Amino acid sequence: MIDPLAVVDPSAIIAEDAQIGPFNVIGPEVEIGSGTVVGPHNVIKGPTTIGKNNRIFQFCSIGEDTPDLKYKGEKTRLVIGDGNVIREGVTIHRGTVQDRSETRIGNENLIMAYVHIGHDSIIHNKTILVNNVALAGHVEVGDWAIISGFSSLHQYCSVGAHSFIGAHAWVTQDVPAYVLVAGSPPKPRTINAEGLKRRDFSSDQIRCLQRAYKTVYRKGLELSDAIDLLKSDQEFSDILAPLIATLETSERGILR
Repeated sequence: MIDPLAVVDPSAIIAEDAQIGPFNVIGPEVEIGSGTVVGPHNVIKGPTTIGKNNRIFQFCSIGEDTPDLKYKGEKTRLVIGDGNVIREGVTIHRGTVQDRSETRIGNENLIMAYVHIGHDSIIHNKTILVNNVALAGHVEVGDWAIISGFSSLHQYCSVGAHSFIGAHAWVTQDVPAYVLVAGSPPKPRTINAEGLKRRDFSSDQIRCLQRAYKTVYRKGLELSDAIDLLKSDQEFSDILAPLIATLETSERGILR
């Protein structure tokens, strides 16, 4: 399943049913799991682990050294989970010892053409990164988040689960869970209700999150007071928990 025109280091571990197309260069300390298909003209450098049933299209650079000037050749890694689609021209860099020494991609993400994922970033599961999204180092993107095309995220920014970032946004602060931000500079607009409907959130749950949005963004409250009000809602505590967590743990401050 390895094309004879591919260059694969003898130490690389390739599953028997993985497919490696022509003109790939796969270096040492690379592991590629069962069912993964690597199209032509890619460079994959280790230490990198790629899980099962991923599809990697052409002209990607995966697991390369970071250009961060603090990086001095230390041994760091990239870990990619299962069922991801990585489209043309994507670049994903390994971590740095100044953080966790690891960049991590979860499962079932759609990473579209020319996306850049910087060192030490964490992409959780079922996200969509649209064409030309650029993530600086140390960025975290939660489950089901969607980042629209040509958006850029400053280092150490966090994007909460089920949130939505509109196109051409330059994000310099955290985006809380469930929140839709858009514009340049981006501003919070509402709850990502359409995305929640598609993921089978009930009408009552969406109305709860809309009330929560108004509590945080429309009542003029201090953030700590808004969080206390959200915590007082016992009926929807499970639904509100991701929003509260992103508010409480924000280090750069939330877009507000």
